[in-house]
Amino acid sequence: MLLQGAFTALVTPFRNGKVDEEAFRRHIETQIHEGIDGLVPCGTTGESATLSHEEHREVVRICIDQTAGRVPVIAGAGSNNTREAEELIRFAREAGADAVLLITPYYNKPSQEGLYAHFKALDASAPIPAVLYNVPGRTGVNIAPETMARIFKDLTHVTGIKDATGNLTQVSDIIEQCGEEFSLLSGDDFTALPTLALGGKGVISVIANIAPRAVHDMCAAWFSGNAAEARRLHYELAPLCRACFLETNPVPVKTALGLLGHIEDYSTRLPLAPLAPANEARLRDLLRDCGYKLRH
Repeated sequence: MLLQGAFTALVTPFRNGKVDEEAFRRHIETQIHEGIDGLVPCGTTGESATLSHEEHREVVRICIDQTAGRVPVIAGAGSNNTREAEELIRFAREAGADAVLLITPYYNKPSQEGLYAHFKALDASAPIPAVLYNVPGRTGVNIAPETMARIFKDLTHVTGIKDATGNLTQVSDIIEQCGEEFSLLSGDDFTALPTLALGGKGVISVIANIAPRAVHDMCAAWFSGNAAEARRLHYELAPLCRACFLETNPVPVKTALGLLGHIEDYSTRLPLAPLAPANEARLRDLLRDCGYKLRH
């Protein structure tokens, strides 16, 4: 399964401390209407770390149901506990996900051999395409290009990686070693276009929560051979990238969605705190500079 294009790392809206199903369904519908190529529930932006197992399953079910096969759903299913990840993968497959997103085991800090063994066990747990998720700034461990190439060569269901290292040398090395049939998706909005230029297949985007059409159009322009248009959109989106990473993701992007009136309750769960007042003021200015009309 070759995944290509712009995928949104979906936020998880809450209301009164619970998943806001109505708001989530509206958000998904907007994403599809605006041309997004795929959706990723229960990733970092979806606050997977503070969802209960029941809530995690609920969010994945809602996303698959609302999407109704119109675009691929890559369901977050990773864990630092291999057995727990196996269960989440089996659930995602049974629920009808098109693929799963598997984060590297965080906190444990496994060796490269440990990473290989972890993903080998997950590969055997259920027949579903898998995208690995490498974000060493959060997990404390990095999948080396050689390990990624070994995993891709040896394992049946691993089709790609979400690379959130921001390290274009590593991106280049992975693509060189894994080849054209490998879906390397940028997990870093700032380097999405450079990743495409190196042979990446797209982006799993935070800012697409706000600007799905523009992120889709940037990828589509690149794949159609219109590098100038892709570059124009890259620079057009740059201020929004800065706005959405003023503090730890997803605090700024959820705040922005609230200020724009897309979701009513834009709270995040502890230990993530609300955006600092100075940064909220900066966020408002950046959104206005990007041409957005604030509703709050």
